[in-house]
Amino acid sequence: MTGKSLEGRSVIVTGGGTGIGAACAILSAAEGAKVTICGRRREPLESTAARISEAGGAIHIATGDVTSEDDVARIVAEAVTFGGGLHGFVANAGGGGMLAPFHLQDTENFIRVLHLNVLSTMLCVKHSVKHMAAAGGGSFVGMSSIAGHVTHPFFGAYTVGKAGIEEMMRNAADEYGRAKVRFNAIRPGFIETEIMEGLPREGEVVASYISQTPMHGLGQPEDVAMAARFLLSDESRWITGQMISVDGGNFLRRGPDYSSSVARMHAPEDVLPAQI
Repeated sequence: MTGKSLEGRSVIVTGGGTGIGAACAILSAAEGAKVTICGRRREPLESTAARISEAGGAIHIATGDVTSEDDVARIVAEAVTFGGGLHGFVANAGGGGMLAPFHLQDTENFIRVLHLNVLSTMLCVKHSVKHMAAAGGGSFVGMSSIAGHVTHPFFGAYTVGKAGIEEMMRNAADEYGRAKVRFNAIRPGFIETEIMEGLPREGEVVASYISQTPMHGLGQPEDVAMAARFLLSDESRWITGQMISVDGGNFLRRGPDYSSSVARMHAPEDVLPAQI
């Protein structure tokens, strides 16, 4: 016995080239899993793969778009071949859109964000669950957000999409429990990744978040990765249908205030028209 919690497992991590996805892939490989990472751009995937290989881990790269059913089916098939089956899935790929109140949302962009978060997660469930069931059971980890359950004004489709992922995980947990396939989600708060580079650390938005966080600070990608590793492992064998917040306690209060960012993008009279 190596003592590694994911020894002999095959795991897929979408969006595995940067940030939270990269951290999940690196830790899963360090814990003994054969990891398949995917994303649309090969360069960041290769960077993560190099770190895993240098540490002696088993890694496979599969490029593709998780909103394309053909791509998702192919990525899962490659992972099954590489790993000798499939035991775990971290559906990390996702993203947001324009900051605007609902009456200013661009419809095409709204749909794009829903596809990027909800449709992609559904496709990952659809094409992976039969393989995890065939392996005798497995664990699917959806990536939600504090925005999936705490109001985030001006976030448009992102809040709707993350809430949709959470309800999908609950229903999938109910549907596939008899097959010993578990479904849970993680709710990251503000995590210091590349996505946050556009928010000044000393700016109003970050300050508003920290002021509403009991542990008073920002999380690291590794904080989310450790929660994902737990959910992928047998340590969580009797946990399904749960949403785990990794946010320093921010969910106890309220989300960040993006008013200053929105004010730079939209005129005040457009954000709150007089007739509303």
